[in-house]
Amino acid sequence: MDSLIFVLLLTLVSFRLYSIDHYSFPWFVAFLCESWFTLTWFTTISTKWTPAITTTHLPRLFLRVGEGELPRVDVFVTTADPVLEPPIITVNTVLSLLALDYPATSLACYVSDDACSPLTYYALLEATKFAKLWVPFCKKYHVQVRAPFRYFTHTNSHSHFPEWSKIKEEYEQLDRKIQNACQKLNPVPLVGEYAVFSKTERKNHQSIIKVIWENKEGLSDGVPHLIYISREKRPQHPHHHKAGAMNVLTRVSALMTNAPYILNVDCDMHVNNPKIVQHALCILMDSKGEKEVAFVQCPQRFYDTVKDDAYGNQLVALPMYIGGGFAGLQGIIYAGTNCFHRRKVIYGLSPDYDIQNVKKDFGFTNGTLSEKKTMHIFGTSKGFAESANQALEETTFTPNNNLFKSLDLGAAYEVASCSYEYSTTWGKQVGWLYGSTSEDVLTGLVMHTKGWRSEVCSPDPMAFMGCSPQDNLGQMAQHKRWSSGLFDIFLSKHCPIFGTLFGKLQFRECLAYVWITNWALRSVPEICYALLPAYCIITNSRFLPNKEPGIWIPTSVFVMYHVGTLSEHLISGLSARTWWNNQRMGRITTMTSCFSGFLDIVLKRLRICDTVFEITKKEQASSNDENAGRFTFNESPIFVPGTAILLIQLAALVTSWWRWQQCFVKNELAYAYGLGEVFCSAYLVLCYLPLLKGLFGEGKYGIPSSTIIKATLLAFLFVYVCNTFFIN
Repeated sequence: MDSLIFVLLLTLVSFRLYSIDHYSFPWFVAFLCESWFTLTWFTTISTKWTPAITTTHLPRLFLRVGEGELPRVDVFVTTADPVLEPPIITVNTVLSLLALDYPATSLACYVSDDACSPLTYYALLEATKFAKLWVPFCKKYHVQVRAPFRYFTHTNSHSHFPEWSKIKEEYEQLDRKIQNACQKLNPVPLVGEYAVFSKTERKNHQSIIKVIWENKEGLSDGVPHLIYISREKRPQHPHHHKAGAMNVLTRVSALMTNAPYILNVDCDMHVNNPKIVQHALCILMDSKGEKEVAFVQCPQRFYDTVKDDAYGNQLVALPMYIGGGFAGLQGIIYAGTNCFHRRKVIYGLSPDYDIQNVKKDFGFTNGTLSEKKTMHIFGTSKGFAESANQALEETTFTPNNNLFKSLDLGAAYEVASCSYEYSTTWGKQVGWLYGSTSEDVLTGLVMHTKGWRSEVCSPDPMAFMGCSPQDNLGQMAQHKRWSSGLFDIFLSKHCPIFGTLFGKLQFRECLAYVWITNWALRSVPEICYALLPAYCIITNSRFLPNKEPGIWIPTSVFVMYHVGTLSEHLISGLSARTWWNNQRMGRITTMTSCFSGFLDIVLKRLRICDTVFEITKKEQASSNDENAGRFTFNESPIFVPGTAILLIQLAALVTSWWRWQQCFVKNELAYAYGLGEVFCSAYLVLCYLPLLKGLFGEGKYGIPSSTIIKATLLAFLFVYVCNTFFIN
């Protein structure tokens, strides 16, 4: 069906060229837009053409390595705002990670708090007390879902184990403590354990590194190490958002545990499959995977689905088809969370390396360090350089039980300082890369450009579950950040086209990256195409074939596309209503969020202003939420283009109705456009129905008057220009 749509698009473009006698301004614009859609559809087909699924077999892993010999894994959890990312959500994620079915002596969990919040630190301290009960309970009874708030929501005291009631009561007490602290202006007195947080500001403070819990007894079924890190921030130093935090976690963890594998998880993605580490190691430790696979990406799934996915943010059908297609090429993109990495690849290693040559390039010669080289690459810390040497050789790192007793805290604070990366390759060649708000995709793209592959790991049950934006505001802000960051990559020196021409990025993988990095640019032809029917109605012209066989080409494209996407959703187990909501939000998001992202990058490239990293609000969904499925609005300029497009379509439909009335009175046909243009305008109004309701809504459900005024001025300007310069 995708191929048939592609053939129809080629036929439509050819028809535009063939019917040169119909040439007009809207005909030419339609030709340009349809050419872009055809090119985009080609990249889509190329990506989806050879889907792949990786199946893991845990018994085979243990034939390769004994359960007591499983490698170390460092787990990174990132949080940046205790208001937008409530500590109770972070705590549940951390508790689920501490309770993984994996030897506790081989796990260490590092939590990065970019807000330097004593509230987050307090929540983690309290959670550690509960973890001493929760972790043994989960392992004893083989609990599947190991985030307490999810577990206790879906079980009851009559169906589970003797300790169930006690554990539930302890968790409710923990929850009350954290929620009460959140409601206070000063959640904890800044003395004793919390004195280090005194006189700190969110963007101006020294590094804070706290070992919250250490598994000193070396019990494999105990609670793994838990470390709190808030990197140094100063107003005069760039912080590079999440990428900067991840690089600090990488360096600090290298001085403590230096695990060969790293799992990074956002603070809202809890473990849903307690054996996910073993599943990922099946790929990473496979004889072929050891030489080729840089990272293993687990899909994102969400537990708090709004009915019928009203905001189009559940990402079920798209990853199944596009993600499966990526997996059949050079590998899936790095999505920023739920991902297992090789530490040596993070340090900049290529897949065809020779360890001796690499060590010389990195400044390691015959076991000694060349300070000039290592300082340029890794920085001034000799301790980190030595740990990097171990990581590159993949030698086993087995510290004694008193892991942190002998730790040089001075070295840890050094590598966490905001000036450590100056004159080094951190963020350029080593670690998570800087230069885009989509640092995850950029980092994965560079790995693929070096020749590495990646794999998807999607065991049953799903590895991780998270919370999605609970309103359209969060969804649109998220898409704006994604689209702007991805487009920034396309315009940078890391453009996937360059990766194919000058690197080892495979051609079809390049096409797949071109598809995903052009979300923002895609908004321009889509907006132009959306304005065409209104333009034709107002100027009494046409852009669709009329009264000739050619009308069946765009009609067939429209029908086939919707039948194809509907079938994908139904096969994915979704409803027809969910499909429609995704179609509707696809139009709204592209012409609002993605267009705003496009403008942001244009302004950035013109050096007028820089992009802003917006944190998406995380919150636990409530089934009784009165806002569920309803659109809310604020004064953000993101709503202006969408509202203007809606008003323009309404103006066009009113114009068409008035012109039809005039023709009826005069008993003559006096308009050049046809039913196709009117249908397109009506279809867009249907897609924008939530904004149409917002025009008449009240309070947060109504579009602010300032936005309506701006959109009305834009719509009036469009109609005025059409009538003044283009009227027939």
